[in-house]
Amino acid sequence: MRSRIDISEVESRTKIRAKYLRAIENEEWDLLPGPVYIKSFLRTYSDFLGLDSRMLVDEFKRQYERPNDHDLRPISSLTRERERAARGPLLPSWAMIGFVLVIVAVALYALGSLGSSSKNTPITTGHHATRKHRRSAHHRTTPALKPTAVTLQLVPTGTVYVCLVDGTGKQLIPGRIFSAGETIPPQTAPKLLLTLGNAAVQMKVNGKAVPVAASPTSIGFLLQPGGDSPLPPAQQPRCP
Repeated sequence: MRSRIDISEVESRTKIRAKYLRAIENEEWDLLPGPVYIKSFLRTYSDFLGLDSRMLVDEFKRQYERPNDHDLRPISSLTRERERAARGPLLPSWAMIGFVLVIVAVALYALGSLGSSSKNTPITTGHHATRKHRRSAHHRTTPALKPTAVTLQLVPTGTVYVCLVDGTGKQLIPGRIFSAGETIPPQTAPKLLLTLGNAAVQMKVNGKAVPVAASPTSIGFLLQPGGDSPLPPAQQPRCP
């Protein structure tokens, strides 16, 4: 009111519906979609007004949210994680190079053995040769390699909140609200943890469609090369 900003202008600038803005002003939290949306709306609205969004979100968490398992992790475990990250990989680079060279040498030896065995095979003509060739080709078929990473593609069909982190906790999509028609860049990692505000989204994992069921709370997924599985709210990633 001091800035003489009309509620319709705020709605147009922030893309937050007017009824939700009035609910925030009146602290009528039960009129909002859920805690994930409340914090996102608070952050967007306070940034628009030039207020301290972090302080407002922290105040909301302190008064209306129960701490989850992620927030209650002891400081010592967080310190150990930072120390491991600072130390880098357990194996030195020269050891990795040596390991790769050994694999290449074994592969070349196997190829050479296969070539020499094919030279010693007698030539057979006619229908017997055709059948033998088909049998040998069938036995030499190489099994498909299993994927070592997972690729996620999201297409919003409505307004949806998205928070995505990889297995190390790095934020790939830092808690954004997307509208229908917006483009969400695909993300690839050996492991992905996903939180969705609702089911207004189409999801593909490694090119295969994965159904997203509606839920009264936020929706979570653990995505790995071997498959996907649901995440309970306490284990879902939280983007600040």
